[in-house]
Amino acid sequence: MWYNNILETIGNTPLVKLNNITKDIPAIVLAKIETTNPGNSIKDRMAVKMIEDAERSGKLKPGGTIIEGTSGNTGMGLAMAAIIKGYKCIFTTTDKQSKEKVDALRAFGAEVIVCPTNVEPEDPRSYYSVSSRLEREVPNSWKPNQYDNLSNSQAHYEQTGPEIWEQTEGKITHLVVGVGTGGTISGTGKYLKEKNPDIKVWGIDTYGSVFKKYKETGILDKNEIYPYITEGIGEDFLPKNVDFDIIDLFEKVTDKDAALMTRDIARKEGIFVGNSAGSAIAGLLQLKDKLKPEDVVVVIFHDHGSRYMGKMYNEDWLRERGFLKDEKLTARSILQKKENTEIITIDCEKTIIEAINNMNTLNISQIPVTQKGMVVGKLAEGDILKALLENPSLKSAPVEQIMTAGFPFVDMNTSIDRISSLINKENSAVLVEDEEGKIEIITQYDIINAISG
Repeated sequence: MWYNNILETIGNTPLVKLNNITKDIPAIVLAKIETTNPGNSIKDRMAVKMIEDAERSGKLKPGGTIIEGTSGNTGMGLAMAAIIKGYKCIFTTTDKQSKEKVDALRAFGAEVIVCPTNVEPEDPRSYYSVSSRLEREVPNSWKPNQYDNLSNSQAHYEQTGPEIWEQTEGKITHLVVGVGTGGTISGTGKYLKEKNPDIKVWGIDTYGSVFKKYKETGILDKNEIYPYITEGIGEDFLPKNVDFDIIDLFEKVTDKDAALMTRDIARKEGIFVGNSAGSAIAGLLQLKDKLKPEDVVVVIFHDHGSRYMGKMYNEDWLRERGFLKDEKLTARSILQKKENTEIITIDCEKTIIEAINNMNTLNISQIPVTQKGMVVGKLAEGDILKALLENPSLKSAPVEQIMTAGFPFVDMNTSIDRISSLINKENSAVLVEDEEGKIEIITQYDIINAISG
């Protein structure tokens, strides 16, 4: 048997029992692994459904351009379908989305416009507003608007819900989903509740989003809104696809807990998934006291971990945000083990002969070069030798004439692995700026001393 095109492989994703990260939960927990879709996310389902419904209604015409605001996964599904069906794609996204997501969209031939995250949806710079403006300006274009397009929810009512019901043989008692556009939880939840009204539908929200408070009070509180790191869930407005009558409760999860749990899923279950899966499991653990041993919980694992390599799966990124405990040596711990010595620099206007004398006196081979107190370059013995062999009269010339690019700068939380990778033939050290603005230097000797100490 073969498929006529890649779109026919969407759906029928596996349901896998979790065994380790859920050991404290008194219930069977099953993960719906949506990464096996061809675009590696659950969004393939609704992307194709939105396109097919638009074709039937005449909103999307042959040779047209699909324009959408997307965090990446919907864009991937739309771009894949557009290739098969002969459409062009322009996507707007936010600068908080991972580089991998943007690169993936461009790999499918889509044009991607990156917009600022920290603006109101109504702001003309927001990715919502920019996509709406482009729809008005680009001839023969169509904007799916995944947030308010009810084909989104319908796709999950027709596909995801029935799959889960059949795979659990109707035994499911709880559905747990990270909520962004609301299509997955509302469509899947609606189908399952029609089969069994006792099934509980739990939405996972993030701090900085409006869903939880709106569900509990009916108030859209703008004071709840602030920038957050977690991708794929939470909103600063109410999409039409979020059916609050279907969702029994919302649970908020911090950026830190979501990020660390994302890594734990890979490390403890061998399942490589994205940020919203981490949020969903972290939220489920927070709600574990509401579960009984006979319960069967299904958690949606939305997308693939490869889209987060520069973020949740990058230890330096986690350390910079204070998410990771200081298990490995960092710039801070290396400096704490180092003798408190004053960093030696030379002003760029000093002469080369003065630099030679300073380096000989201090028995050092490289020295940072400053201009008005700011590090602007470095001077090495090799640079001096090369310059003087070519032109001995340069002795009296200013240092800035022969200095090279400065030492790399790192922050206090940078790991020893990253620091070591920056120290090479060109750079014998890295510079660190502490919280008070003081510049420190770390050499290869300091790293060896810290490890052996």
